[in-house]
Amino acid sequence: MSVLPDEMWRRILEMGMTKSYFGYRGLCCISITCRRLNRLANEDSLWSTLLTLDFRSRNYNDPSSLEPPTSSLKELYRTRFERDKARMLAAHRRAVLRVESQIAVCSANLRDIRNRSLQENEKMKATLAELKNLEKARQAAVALNVWQPHIIRGWQKQIVGQTSVPVDSRITALEMEVKLCRQQIKVYDKAYRVENQRLDAAKEQLQLLKYHPLRDYTVPETRVDESSSKRKKLKHCSKLTY
Repeated sequence: MSVLPDEMWRRILEMGMTKSYFGYRGLCCISITCRRLNRLANEDSLWSTLLTLDFRSRNYNDPSSLEPPTSSLKELYRTRFERDKARMLAAHRRAVLRVESQIAVCSANLRDIRNRSLQENEKMKATLAELKNLEKARQAAVALNVWQPHIIRGWQKQIVGQTSVPVDSRITALEMEVKLCRQQIKVYDKAYRVENQRLDAAKEQLQLLKYHPLRDYTVPETRVDESSSKRKKLKHCSKLTY
């Protein structure tokens, strides 16, 4: 390493950055290997290259992005890096809040659709009950035209007299209402399935947004058991050797 001059090492580091072989992390790692590379890695020429490569698509000329004066380009890179990091974290938080809001809206829509479907079911049950009673009244009206004992005829007259609307027209209206209720229930069921799919998609998107490879990593129990059993075997073998 001491054979190569500084210009050669500087050129090697610049080529590594321009070819995207390493970035600021690699440059920081190289700087702790020895004093010579530490001195070279802190030069402004290398950090100027990194600033051009990593922040050329950013706009740092507007007044909102004014930066404090720094002693080196490395400090300037750190300032811009921290600012971009904060910006990305804020964008990530906004995305999480947006998906959480979408989940809340979908959940509220599902509750509303479920309540409307239950109301429509109750309405259909009441209509079917009334339709059943009117069917009995129509049968009683038909039976009035046929001879029956006097007691039964009086009971049938009482049933028919309780209906203020013509039985046949009311039955037709109720049958139409039952059809409409069933059709509306189908519409609610379809809307519920669609909204539930949206909710599942939003939950999956939220899970992806909140996923962290290091925080969410869990070792399977089988691997833990295998490693513990191997350690026990090694300990047992070491005892036998001694």
